[in-house]
Amino acid sequence: MTDSTPEKRSWLQRLKAGLSRSKTVISEGLTGIFTKRKLDDAMLEELEDLLITADLGVAMASRVTAHLAKTRYDKDISPGEVQDVLAREVTAILEPLARPLVIDSANRPHVILMVGVNGSGKTTTIGKLARQFKDQGKRVMLAAGDTFRAAAIEQLQIWGTRTGVPVIASKVGGDAAGLAYEALEAAQKDQIDVLLIDTAGRLQNKSGLMDELAKLVRVIRKLDPTAPHDVILVLDATTGQNALNQTQVFRDVADVSGIVMTKLDGTAKGGVLVALGEKFGLPIHAIGVGESVEDLHPFAPETFARALVGIEDM
Repeated sequence: MTDSTPEKRSWLQRLKAGLSRSKTVISEGLTGIFTKRKLDDAMLEELEDLLITADLGVAMASRVTAHLAKTRYDKDISPGEVQDVLAREVTAILEPLARPLVIDSANRPHVILMVGVNGSGKTTTIGKLARQFKDQGKRVMLAAGDTFRAAAIEQLQIWGTRTGVPVIASKVGGDAAGLAYEALEAAQKDQIDVLLIDTAGRLQNKSGLMDELAKLVRVIRKLDPTAPHDVILVLDATTGQNALNQTQVFRDVADVSGIVMTKLDGTAKGGVLVALGEKFGLPIHAIGVGESVEDLHPFAPETFARALVGIEDM
């Protein structure tokens, strides 16, 4: 009788599998363009179009093609050589932005405000972070601050039950700022290490969202003038270039301090993380390539870059 338990994959294996659709677009595109002939203007133009189509952004596409035009023009060049150049350029953009999410023990609790549009994977990310923090030996509390959606409240309560973490929640339509105040008060009383606060993600009324988040921050600062200690924007990679618009909005309405990108396994648009890094320069804390807790992982730029462009010797 054989053991049918599936072998647990390493993070690198999960990352490569998660980015397979994005990798295919780039690597197959490069193979179609570069066929061991001399680099010319037509090939450079095709490469620029490919990189823009793969959501790496106009600036990155221009930089890569300019580098190749300067160093390899009218010389033979292979897809592998272009992959190496591309991986180096992507790493150079993202390396300064990789920043693990660090909990400051001087804060009791360390308050993390989670923002992002509905459907971005925000509530699930909160649950995964709660599990990871608890596994590190920290005392964690969740606040269901997206009071407009019953599903968000219920989902957070399920994560609370699953992880053994208390959840402060109210009825649907309750006052989010009042709930956050109540949660912070309870967290201070119970000597909680990390308080994760969910928020609404409705972009239909930008001014309403701004007012709501400003009120929430104002209210919790009555208890802790230094809170929130992190404001993390959760982005869904499958939205592609729309992630840039979302980042602009949330950076305008909240003092976003870092990014988590989810659902890289469901898209061919993984390159958008490069465009985001280039345009906004916000710290990237973690990326997600699946549903399990292990599929949310601290961001490693070089590993991401090489998996994205299809370099196999990893």
